[in-house]
Amino acid sequence: MRILLTVLLSTISATAALSEETRQLDAHEHGVGQLNIAIEGKSVAMELKTPGADIVGFEYQATSAEDRASIDQALAQLSAPLELFTLPAAAECVATETNAALEQEEMAEDDHDHSHDHDHGHDHGEKSDAKAEASHTEFHANYMLTCDKPSAIINIDFPYFDLFPNAQELEVQLISDQGAGAFEVERSNPQLSLGGLI
Repeated sequence: MRILLTVLLSTISATAALSEETRQLDAHEHGVGQLNIAIEGKSVAMELKTPGADIVGFEYQATSAEDRASIDQALAQLSAPLELFTLPAAAECVATETNAALEQEEMAEDDHDHSHDHDHGHDHGEKSDAKAEASHTEFHANYMLTCDKPSAIINIDFPYFDLFPNAQELEVQLISDQGAGAFEVERSNPQLSLGGLI
């Protein structure tokens, strides 16, 4: 069964890759994360990818004790999927495996994909100071749940947005025995209705 769930998640990831061609850490959009969900029988696999700024408010390498504590707290929160994504109690779901990690990519400022006006008082031809190196971070988390009554999963609530104030939207892709769907869940309406997909 785990093999089929892995295949389902791979299919979701491959679909996203086709639409985006290549997804690198520096290609993410702040405020927008991705949640992939695959449901087969009583097993639910979830994969979360979200920019570091959405979770801890920064993307630079943590050097201060306060920044490292913020990352540790975020990893602890991201390791509790049923506190981020609330499934109906009637589904009787429990988390059986969780894994959360922070990934970081360093890049030269010249490689940074600026989406704002380039007149910011420094020359891109030479590094102006020690901050000429930029970094992008993403939190990645994988979850396996077992739900005794998966047919009761008619909606998912997202306390995720309450825990992470910088998060604005999750792009959700779901695949189950009943079909597949793509959704956008926003902070202003943090619930996903799954009628007919489970």
